[in-house]
Amino acid sequence: MTATSPLTKDLVDREIRPLFSRVLKAHEGVEYLANHSLGRPLDQTFDNIARGAALWADKLDEAWSDEHWMGEAHKYRSLIAKLLDLDDSSAVVPKTSAGQGLRAVLNSFPGDRKINVVTTRGEFDSIDFILKTYAQQGRATVRWIEPGATEGAVPTFQASDITQAIDDSTDLVVVSAVFFGTGQVLQDLDQVIAKAHACGALVLLDVYHAIGVFPFSMTTVDADFCIGGCYKYLRGGPGACYLAIHPRILADGRRTLDTGWFAKKDTFQYLRPETADTWPGGDGWLESTPPVLTAYQATPGLEFTHKVGVERIRAYTLELLDSIRESLRRRDLEVFQPQNPKHWGAYALVHSDDAPKLCDNLRTQGIVTDARGDFVRFGPDLLSSLI
Repeated sequence: MTATSPLTKDLVDREIRPLFSRVLKAHEGVEYLANHSLGRPLDQTFDNIARGAALWADKLDEAWSDEHWMGEAHKYRSLIAKLLDLDDSSAVVPKTSAGQGLRAVLNSFPGDRKINVVTTRGEFDSIDFILKTYAQQGRATVRWIEPGATEGAVPTFQASDITQAIDDSTDLVVVSAVFFGTGQVLQDLDQVIAKAHACGALVLLDVYHAIGVFPFSMTTVDADFCIGGCYKYLRGGPGACYLAIHPRILADGRRTLDTGWFAKKDTFQYLRPETADTWPGGDGWLESTPPVLTAYQATPGLEFTHKVGVERIRAYTLELLDSIRESLRRRDLEVFQPQNPKHWGAYALVHSDDAPKLCDNLRTQGIVTDARGDFVRFGPDLLSSLI
């Protein structure tokens, strides 16, 4: 498989499916179309986890060396940085959830007044819940943007509605590059970010449903922060998430209350100065002793994504989605057909008055998917057949 040749079913069957023999054997006869939720692991993932765990017994405290646990953590950060088009891998701060990344950003604002936040009703549940909690605790004032239009039966958010809500009092804009519930790619995102910066506000972009789906550059988009994770399209499982910080924010020396001894300068010198002196750059945003096996768990999927190439994955996925929509129409389901499929993410939508029941019915037919609101989501990956 060369890095430039288009993906085809023959190539996938010959060179990619054998890398996933364990999960495919365990679910033989099942069409798994919930890859937008939990991605399927490579066989190598389990070998990598075992290798990291074995170091605990074989090396004990020496496992923390750059050759072992810390080295895998550095690799994890570097692989994500490359997907975000960041040169500095320390700009990627490992987190166990995207919500943890949001809290770190919220806790980087001064505590002498409420944080003024602009966000949408389309953000993921954790992001929504955290912002509501900060508001209830008197830590933030949140302005919520509703969907301003529809495409077919799908409610959509408009950049113009978000920009209109941003003013000189805004501190932080929290918005998704791709909305989790519908897969809508927010068009004219650059206008939102430009308006925020013109008003002196920062922008936190949720890229969970973008990274690994289509090429993305954090520096080109010019977001101040990005949050995301490897649970879905990057095949890294739960707990492997991150906060990415734009180089200019790091250069300004911004810091957060979410900290710990791994952020402390000269960490393993065990010095105890009266001031909390942090490492420069993204290492100054680290917290306490981190989990290490999540890096071993996530790096095989990240390496696989880089090897195959996001552009090739996107092109192949769009072909799969066309076929899936046609197949679903033949089942007389209410399939959403985008005006421009490139303006939507990595799954197809079916509208239903009882989406959970439709999911249950499909599962009895060997088709695994999920529901959000009035829609069933069908998310293929490279291993998917044409249903």
